Amino acid sequence: MLKKILLALLAVFIIIQFIRPEKNLSDDQSMNIATKYDVPVDVKNILEVACNDCHSNKTVYPWYYNIQPVAWWMNEHVEDGKRHLNFSTFTSLSIARQNHKLEETVEMVEDDAMPLKSYTALGMHAEAKLTTAQRERLIQWAKAQMDTLKAKYPADSLVMPKRNPAPGQH
Repeated sequence: MLKKILLALLAVFIIIQFIRPEKNLSDDQSMNIATKYDVPVDVKNILEVACNDCHSNKTVYPWYYNIQPVAWWMNEHVEDGKRHLNFSTFTSLSIARQNHKLEETVEMVEDDAMPLKSYTALGMHAEAKLTTAQRERLIQWAKAQMDTLKAKYPADSLVMPKRNPAPGQH
């Protein structure tokens, strides 16, 4: 009986190897943050190494992505990351949302919430672990971009509009 269960599990494992999520490789950069904002080389390097795999339209996949169910798990991380912040589509957002995303970037980096611990756990993506200097540089850069927006746009255009509560909620 144990042999049949193990064979069935092996068969399922082999079959799921052929069911793969679509890779995040569009690399469309027409709305990239760098098309509108100053992104110095050092900041660009930090973003490429520590952020872009989950926060852009171009993910660099490690070898273990080819093993299911790892690809599904990683795909969910990438999709979730892009839902929260996508540097490849950044300039398509309203000015208020761009300002808000820069503010969130500062908060996440200050709180050491990014990159995710699961992304750098067990020595994976060791190059993505930000040093204190890299964190400070990223925070400084994001705040400078927010200052640029403040100097260029009226203050009320940088504030996110309040959401209307769903009917029946207060």
